[in-house]
Amino acid sequence: MLDFVPQPVRTELDAPAPASPAATAIGGSRAVAAVEVVLASGLPTQLALGALIMLMGLPPLDANGHLSMAFVATVLAADTVVLLALIAWRLHEGGEGVRPLMLGSGRWTREAGVGLALIPLAFGGVALLMAALRWAWPWLHNVEANPFETLARSPGDAALLLALVVVSGGLKEEFQRAFILHRFEQSLGGARAGLAIYSVVFGAGHMIQGYDVGIATMLLGFIWGLVFLRRRSIVAPAVCHAGFNAAQVVQFIISGG
Repeated sequence: MLDFVPQPVRTELDAPAPASPAATAIGGSRAVAAVEVVLASGLPTQLALGALIMLMGLPPLDANGHLSMAFVATVLAADTVVLLALIAWRLHEGGEGVRPLMLGSGRWTREAGVGLALIPLAFGGVALLMAALRWAWPWLHNVEANPFETLARSPGDAALLLALVVVSGGLKEEFQRAFILHRFEQSLGGARAGLAIYSVVFGAGHMIQGYDVGIATMLLGFIWGLVFLRRRSIVAPAVCHAGFNAAQVVQFIISGG
């Protein structure tokens, strides 16, 4: 049974005080940061660009039902330009520079060396993880052939794919990750929350290649994010990411040969 509790009569003195300008500014910055994070995730831009490119007459699949290299290359190249420009614009609007956030204060040559050293660890670690996942939970391997393997059908296509995974993967995606973690750190609950959330989103975005690939990619994204937060520079994670992607393309070429 609900008990009735008499409520005091409210007067003007009891009315809630209006929100302070500082509180309003914080709320506004959180809303803006949330929108920026969604846009920088790449999903809205890739969907919009993909739809636009299809309207222009370029289909996503070729006559054999495989991913079209022309379509993939156009979308990824356009998305890279749009996202890098968007991130640079939002940083500039906030009175922040691209270089301090992305490159930090350390020597880029040293950071690149760290990234190179991490490539075999990342590639070997993912290989072991994939083998363990397929042994323990074989149903996670729900995609027999990575759809991107069919893109490297000729030397020219392989070279183009290699350039795409280095620039769109290694460079653009680490710019995205750094910007998103930065916004979480500023306004959305902290860098740790951002790292956890965006790692899951990053892995989910690769589920088209299989559940096991999505899990492995989620872990990679988490590690690259940790490296950025630790070193405050995208150089090491970008070099590692680009090298990992390039090694995968080489693996595609060898297995396809």
